[in-house]
Amino acid sequence: MTVMALLAALLLEQVHPLPDRGRLGRTLDAALEFVELHLNAGERHHGLTAWLIAVVPAIVVSLAVYYLSAQVSVVLAWAWNVAILYLTMGFRQFSHHFTDIHRALAAGDLARARALMGTWRGRPADDLNSGEIARLAIEEALTASHHHVFGVLFWFAILPGPAGALLYRLSLLLKAKWGTKIGQEHGGFGHFANQAYYFIDWLPLRLTAAGFAVVGNFEDAVYCWRTQASRWHDPETGIVLAAGAGAIGVKLGKPVHGGMGAGGVAFDDRIEIGTGIDADAAFLSSTVGLVWRALVLWMLLLAMLAVANWV
Repeated sequence: MTVMALLAALLLEQVHPLPDRGRLGRTLDAALEFVELHLNAGERHHGLTAWLIAVVPAIVVSLAVYYLSAQVSVVLAWAWNVAILYLTMGFRQFSHHFTDIHRALAAGDLARARALMGTWRGRPADDLNSGEIARLAIEEALTASHHHVFGVLFWFAILPGPAGALLYRLSLLLKAKWGTKIGQEHGGFGHFANQAYYFIDWLPLRLTAAGFAVVGNFEDAVYCWRTQASRWHDPETGIVLAAGAGAIGVKLGKPVHGGMGAGGVAFDDRIEIGTGIDADAAFLSSTVGLVWRALVLWMLLLAMLAVANWV
Protein backbone atom coordinates (compact mmCIF):
# COMPACT_ATOMS: atom_id res chain seq x y z
CA MET A 1 0.00 0.00 0.00
CA THR A 2 2.97 2.33 0.59
CA VAL A 3 4.17 2.18 -3.00
CA MET A 4 0.66 2.56 -4.41
CA ALA A 5 -0.01 5.58 -2.18
CA LEU A 6 3.23 7.22 -3.30
CA LEU A 7 2.45 6.59 -6.96
CA ALA A 8 -1.08 7.91 -6.58
CA ALA A 9 0.09 11.08 -4.82
CA LEU A 10 2.75 11.79 -7.46
CA LEU A 11 0.33 11.17 -10.33
CA LEU A 12 -2.38 13.29 -8.70
CA GLU A 13 0.06 16.15 -8.30
CA GLN A 14 1.09 15.94 -11.93
CA VAL A 15 -2.49 15.87 -13.18
CA HIS A 16 -3.94 18.37 -10.70
CA PRO A 17 -1.36 20.44 -8.80
CA LEU A 18 -2.54 21.80 -5.48
CA PRO A 19 -4.17 25.10 -6.50
CA ASP A 20 -3.29 27.20 -3.46
CA ARG A 21 -0.50 25.77 -1.36
CA GLY A 22 0.20 29.32 -0.17
CA ARG A 23 -3.04 29.40 1.82
CA LEU A 24 -2.00 26.28 3.72
CA GLY A 25 1.44 27.81 4.30
CA ARG A 26 -0.06 31.01 5.67
CA THR A 27 -2.29 29.04 8.02
CA LEU A 28 0.67 27.05 9.32
CA ASP A 29 2.74 30.20 9.70
CA ALA A 30 0.00 31.83 11.75
CA ALA A 31 -0.30 28.78 14.01
CA LEU A 32 3.47 28.59 14.53
CA GLU A 33 3.69 32.30 15.27
CA PHE A 34 0.98 31.85 17.92
CA VAL A 35 2.92 28.99 19.53
CA GLU A 36 6.17 30.96 19.46
CA LEU A 37 4.55 34.08 20.86
CA HIS A 38 3.31 32.21 23.91
CA LEU A 39 6.31 29.93 24.50
CA ASN A 40 9.47 31.71 23.37
CA ALA A 41 11.11 32.93 26.56
CA GLY A 42 14.63 32.43 25.23
CA GLU A 43 15.45 29.04 26.77
CA ARG A 44 16.25 25.79 24.99
CA HIS A 45 13.55 23.87 26.82
CA HIS A 46 10.99 26.40 25.56
CA GLY A 47 12.03 25.50 22.04
CA LEU A 48 11.63 21.81 22.84
CA THR A 49 8.15 22.37 24.26
CA ALA A 50 7.09 24.47 21.28
CA TRP A 51 8.42 21.84 18.84
CA LEU A 52 6.50 19.06 20.55
CA ILE A 53 3.29 21.12 20.59
CA ALA A 54 3.68 21.87 16.88
CA VAL A 55 4.52 18.32 15.78
CA VAL A 56 3.06 15.70 18.12
CA PRO A 57 -0.67 16.64 17.93
CA ALA A 58 -0.55 16.69 14.11
CA ILE A 59 1.01 13.23 14.01
CA VAL A 60 -1.38 11.83 16.63
CA VAL A 61 -4.44 13.14 14.75
CA SER A 62 -3.15 11.83 11.41
CA LEU A 63 -2.55 8.38 12.91
CA ALA A 64 -5.96 8.37 14.61
CA VAL A 65 -7.70 9.13 11.32
CA TYR A 66 -5.59 6.50 9.58
CA TYR A 67 -6.40 3.71 12.02
CA LEU A 68 -10.06 4.65 12.29
CA SER A 69 -10.29 4.66 8.49
CA ALA A 70 -8.59 1.28 8.36
CA GLN A 71 -11.30 -0.13 10.63
CA VAL A 72 -13.87 0.91 8.05
CA SER A 73 -12.00 0.17 4.83
CA VAL A 74 -8.42 -0.32 3.67
CA VAL A 75 -9.26 1.93 0.73
CA LEU A 76 -10.18 4.79 3.07
CA ALA A 77 -6.90 4.43 4.96
CA TRP A 78 -5.04 4.39 1.64
CA ALA A 79 -6.90 7.51 0.48
CA TRP A 80 -5.93 9.30 3.71
CA ASN A 81 -2.27 8.48 3.07
CA VAL A 82 -2.57 9.81 -0.47
CA ALA A 83 -4.18 13.02 0.76
CA ILE A 84 -1.39 13.71 3.28
CA LEU A 85 1.29 12.89 0.71
CA TYR A 86 -0.42 15.20 -1.77
CA LEU A 87 0.02 18.03 0.75
CA THR A 88 3.52 17.20 1.93
CA MET A 89 5.52 15.94 -1.06
CA GLY A 90 5.87 16.40 -4.78
CA PHE A 91 7.79 17.93 -7.63
CA ARG A 92 5.30 20.72 -8.28
CA GLN A 93 6.31 22.43 -5.04
CA PHE A 94 9.51 23.54 -6.77
CA SER A 95 9.54 22.30 -10.38
CA HIS A 96 7.54 25.21 -11.81
CA HIS A 97 10.35 27.60 -10.82
CA PHE A 98 12.96 25.31 -12.32
CA THR A 99 11.01 24.67 -15.53
CA ASP A 100 10.32 28.36 -16.14
CA ILE A 101 13.99 29.25 -15.62
CA HIS A 102 15.04 26.43 -17.95
CA ARG A 103 12.73 27.73 -20.67
CA ALA A 104 13.91 31.30 -20.22
CA LEU A 105 17.59 30.32 -20.47
CA ALA A 106 16.94 28.09 -23.48
CA ALA A 107 15.18 31.00 -25.19
CA GLY A 108 18.01 33.40 -24.33
CA ASP A 109 15.69 35.55 -22.21
CA LEU A 110 18.19 36.47 -19.48
CA ALA A 111 16.00 39.22 -17.99
CA ARG A 112 13.14 36.79 -17.36
CA ALA A 113 15.53 34.14 -16.01
CA ARG A 114 16.91 36.69 -13.55
CA ALA A 115 13.43 37.70 -12.42
CA LEU A 116 12.38 34.08 -11.93
CA MET A 117 15.54 33.24 -10.01
CA GLY A 118 15.08 36.25 -7.75
CA THR A 119 11.52 35.15 -6.98
CA TRP A 120 12.59 31.57 -6.26
CA ARG A 121 15.50 32.42 -3.97
CA GLY A 122 14.00 35.55 -2.45
CA ARG A 123 17.20 37.47 -3.24
CA PRO A 124 18.12 40.00 -5.95
CA ALA A 125 19.34 38.33 -9.14
CA ASP A 126 19.73 41.36 -11.41
CA ASP A 127 23.50 40.92 -11.76
CA LEU A 128 23.56 37.18 -12.45
CA ASN A 129 24.76 35.91 -15.82
CA SER A 130 23.30 32.83 -17.53
CA GLY A 131 25.92 30.46 -16.13
CA GLU A 132 25.34 31.65 -12.58
CA ILE A 133 21.59 31.28 -12.97
CA ALA A 134 22.05 27.72 -14.30
CA ARG A 135 24.29 26.82 -11.34
CA LEU A 136 21.89 28.24 -8.79
CA ALA A 137 18.88 26.60 -10.44
CA ILE A 138 20.56 23.19 -10.32
CA GLU A 139 21.57 23.69 -6.68
CA GLU A 140 18.06 24.74 -5.69
CA ALA A 141 16.51 21.83 -7.60
CA LEU A 142 18.79 19.19 -6.07
CA THR A 143 18.15 20.53 -2.57
CA ALA A 144 14.41 20.89 -3.14
CA SER A 145 14.12 17.37 -4.58
CA HIS A 146 15.45 16.04 -1.30
CA HIS A 147 13.24 18.25 0.88
CA HIS A 148 10.04 17.76 -1.12
CA VAL A 149 10.42 14.22 -2.42
CA PHE A 150 13.10 11.90 -1.07
CA GLY A 151 13.09 12.98 2.57
CA VAL A 152 9.29 12.71 2.76
CA LEU A 153 9.36 9.40 0.89
CA PHE A 154 11.86 7.87 3.32
CA TRP A 155 9.95 8.69 6.48
CA PHE A 156 6.60 7.80 4.93
CA ALA A 157 8.00 4.33 4.24
CA ILE A 158 9.43 4.00 7.76
CA LEU A 159 6.58 5.11 10.03
CA PRO A 160 2.96 3.88 9.96
CA GLY A 161 0.31 5.74 8.06
CA PRO A 162 1.13 9.33 7.11
CA ALA A 163 3.06 10.00 10.33
CA GLY A 164 6.48 9.95 8.69
CA ALA A 165 5.53 12.39 5.94
CA LEU A 166 4.17 14.87 8.49
CA LEU A 167 7.14 14.41 10.82
CA TYR A 168 9.64 15.22 8.10
CA ARG A 169 7.88 18.22 6.57
CA LEU A 170 6.97 19.76 9.91
CA SER A 171 10.52 19.35 11.21
CA LEU A 172 11.84 20.99 8.04
CA LEU A 173 9.34 23.84 8.40
CA LEU A 174 10.25 24.38 12.05
CA LYS A 175 13.96 24.40 11.27
CA ALA A 176 13.39 27.09 8.64
CA LYS A 177 11.10 29.14 10.87
CA TRP A 178 12.63 28.69 14.32
CA GLY A 179 16.16 27.50 13.57
CA THR A 180 17.40 31.07 13.22
CA LYS A 181 15.89 32.10 16.57
CA ILE A 182 19.25 31.81 18.33
CA GLY A 183 21.42 34.50 19.85
CA GLN A 184 21.13 37.50 22.09
CA GLU A 185 17.59 38.38 21.05
CA HIS A 186 16.07 34.90 21.06
CA GLY A 187 18.35 32.94 23.38
CA GLY A 188 18.35 29.22 22.68
CA PHE A 189 14.78 28.88 21.43
CA GLY A 190 15.77 27.61 17.99
CA HIS A 191 18.38 25.04 19.08
CA PHE A 192 16.02 22.10 19.34
CA ALA A 193 14.42 22.75 15.93
CA ASN A 194 17.88 22.58 14.36
CA GLN A 195 18.95 19.50 16.30
CA ALA A 196 15.71 17.62 15.67
CA TYR A 197 15.88 18.19 11.92
CA TYR A 198 19.56 17.22 11.84
CA PHE A 199 18.84 13.80 13.34
CA ILE A 200 15.62 13.28 11.37
CA ASP A 201 17.36 14.14 8.11
CA TRP A 202 20.71 12.44 8.74
CA LEU A 203 19.94 9.11 7.06
CA PRO A 204 17.52 10.19 4.30
CA LEU A 205 19.96 12.94 3.24
CA ARG A 206 22.71 10.38 2.70
CA LEU A 207 20.34 7.98 0.95
CA THR A 208 19.36 10.76 -1.44
CA ALA A 209 23.02 11.37 -2.25
CA ALA A 210 23.60 7.63 -2.64
CA GLY A 211 20.64 7.43 -5.03
CA PHE A 212 22.12 10.20 -7.18
CA ALA A 213 25.42 8.32 -7.25
CA VAL A 214 23.83 5.02 -8.27
CA VAL A 215 21.80 6.47 -11.17
CA GLY A 216 24.54 8.89 -12.29
CA ASN A 217 28.32 8.83 -12.51
CA PHE A 218 28.97 6.77 -9.39
CA GLU A 219 32.72 7.30 -9.14
CA ASP A 220 32.61 11.08 -9.53
CA ALA A 221 29.59 11.40 -7.24
CA VAL A 222 31.29 9.52 -4.42
CA TYR A 223 34.56 11.40 -4.97
CA CYS A 224 32.82 14.79 -4.74
CA TRP A 225 30.81 13.65 -1.73
CA ARG A 226 33.91 12.55 0.16
CA THR A 227 36.21 15.45 -0.74
CA GLN A 228 33.98 18.49 -1.23
CA ALA A 229 30.77 18.24 0.81
CA SER A 230 32.39 19.06 4.16
CA ARG A 231 33.77 22.34 2.76
CA TRP A 232 30.34 23.66 1.72
CA HIS A 233 28.97 26.36 4.04
CA ASP A 234 26.28 23.86 5.13
CA PRO A 235 28.03 20.47 5.06
CA GLU A 236 24.76 18.54 5.22
CA THR A 237 23.34 20.26 2.14
CA GLY A 238 26.79 19.95 0.62
CA ILE A 239 26.39 16.14 0.60
CA VAL A 240 23.39 16.29 -1.75
CA LEU A 241 24.90 19.02 -3.92
CA ALA A 242 28.32 17.40 -4.24
CA ALA A 243 26.89 13.97 -5.04
CA GLY A 244 24.43 15.44 -7.54
CA ALA A 245 27.07 17.58 -9.23
CA GLY A 246 29.43 14.64 -9.54
CA ALA A 247 26.65 12.39 -10.81
CA ILE A 248 25.88 14.63 -13.80
CA GLY A 249 29.41 15.95 -14.33
CA VAL A 250 28.87 19.64 -13.70
CA LYS A 251 30.64 22.30 -11.67
CA LEU A 252 28.47 24.03 -9.09
CA GLY A 253 29.18 26.42 -6.26
CA LYS A 254 31.77 29.11 -7.04
CA PRO A 255 31.17 32.82 -6.32
CA VAL A 256 28.12 34.45 -7.87
CA HIS A 257 27.04 38.06 -8.00
CA GLY A 258 25.10 38.59 -4.81
CA GLY A 259 23.87 42.08 -5.57
CA MET A 260 25.05 45.66 -5.07
CA GLY A 261 26.42 46.49 -1.66
CA ALA A 262 28.12 49.47 -0.09
CA GLY A 263 31.42 48.51 -1.66
CA GLY A 264 30.07 47.61 -5.08
CA VAL A 265 29.06 44.21 -6.37
CA ALA A 266 29.26 41.58 -3.64
CA PHE A 267 30.06 37.92 -4.20
CA ASP A 268 28.87 34.95 -2.19
CA ASP A 269 31.67 33.03 -0.52
CA ARG A 270 31.09 29.66 -2.19
CA ILE A 271 33.58 26.91 -2.96
CA GLU A 272 33.54 25.01 -6.23
CA ILE A 273 31.95 21.57 -6.05
CA GLY A 274 31.40 18.94 -8.70
CA THR A 275 33.44 17.85 -11.70
CA GLY A 276 33.33 18.32 -15.43
CA ILE A 277 32.34 21.59 -17.08
CA ASP A 278 30.55 24.75 -16.04
CA ALA A 279 26.78 24.70 -15.78
CA ASP A 280 24.58 25.91 -18.62
CA ALA A 281 20.96 25.46 -19.70
CA ALA A 282 21.66 21.95 -21.03
CA PHE A 283 22.56 20.72 -17.56
CA LEU A 284 19.13 21.67 -16.28
CA SER A 285 17.73 18.83 -18.39
CA SER A 286 20.39 16.51 -16.96
CA THR A 287 19.30 17.49 -13.46
CA VAL A 288 15.68 16.61 -14.18
CA GLY A 289 16.75 13.24 -15.55
CA LEU A 290 18.92 12.54 -12.50
CA VAL A 291 16.10 13.28 -10.05
CA TRP A 292 13.56 11.16 -11.94
CA ARG A 293 15.97 8.22 -12.25
CA ALA A 294 16.67 8.42 -8.52
CA LEU A 295 12.93 8.44 -7.80
CA VAL A 296 12.42 5.36 -9.99
CA LEU A 297 15.25 3.64 -8.09
CA TRP A 298 13.63 4.43 -4.73
CA MET A 299 10.24 3.20 -5.91
CA LEU A 300 11.71 -0.05 -7.24
CA LEU A 301 13.49 -0.68 -3.95
CA LEU A 302 10.30 -0.04 -1.99
CA ALA A 303 8.36 -2.34 -4.31
CA MET A 304 10.95 -5.09 -3.84
CA LEU A 305 10.77 -4.70 -0.06
CA ALA A 306 6.98 -4.88 -0.19
CA VAL A 307 7.08 -8.07 -2.27
CA ALA A 308 9.68 -9.62 0.03
CA ASN A 309 7.58 -8.76 3.08
CA TRP A 310 4.46 -10.21 1.45
CA VAL A 311 6.27 -13.43 0.53
